[in-house]
Amino acid sequence: MSRPPLRIVLADDERMVRTALRVILDAEPDLEVVGEAADGAEAVTAVRTLAPDVVLMDVRMPGIDGIRATERILAGTAEPPRILVVTTFENDAYVYDALRAGAAGFLLKRADPDELVGAVRLVARGDSLLFPEAVRTLAANHAAAAAAGTAAWVARLTDREADVLRLMAGGLSNAEIGARLGVGPQTVKTHVAAVLAKTGSRDRTQAVIAAYEGGFVMRKA
Repeated sequence: MSRPPLRIVLADDERMVRTALRVILDAEPDLEVVGEAADGAEAVTAVRTLAPDVVLMDVRMPGIDGIRATERILAGTAEPPRILVVTTFENDAYVYDALRAGAAGFLLKRADPDELVGAVRLVARGDSLLFPEAVRTLAANHAAAAAAGTAAWVARLTDREADVLRLMAGGLSNAEIGARLGVGPQTVKTHVAAVLAKTGSRDRTQAVIAAYEGGFVMRKA
């Protein structure tokens, strides 16, 4: 029995952008755009009424922006969707704030259709979409202030958990981490879960942010 299509909500204040995204995504048999929002407030309402699997969230919108909308969705939804931030610029500080708020990753608006479709599928299955060099750039100012000392949780990581977090910060998926370390998928999941707990992170993206801001990447990488 085939699975139902992934349900997607598009949040962007430009109608033409939403239309272009809908055309690309609805062309895929396993994806379905179930709603649109022109600002953050509409995005929050759409999530509550439509229960999507993934939200494509623009960061700069009138009224409630994508960052506040992400925070409200993740804090006020029992089973929140995965949120993929869509932005124009890699070095947009709004992107970093959205990742800290719990977005699963970010995608540039200039991405081609295959990248867009792949990103939606990736975050829907629980992985994070991160570009290590871009995250490193975005984190630089924050990490410089936050990492005067190393965060206390770093000392609580086992050697293998430290290896896993280092590879997570490098943008590797669970499958890639398993191949690199020579361990099975369930073992990787166990280590990732331990990393999330020790860093106080909701998901992989927040763990990577914690790795930069806590001095782990700078000191260990």
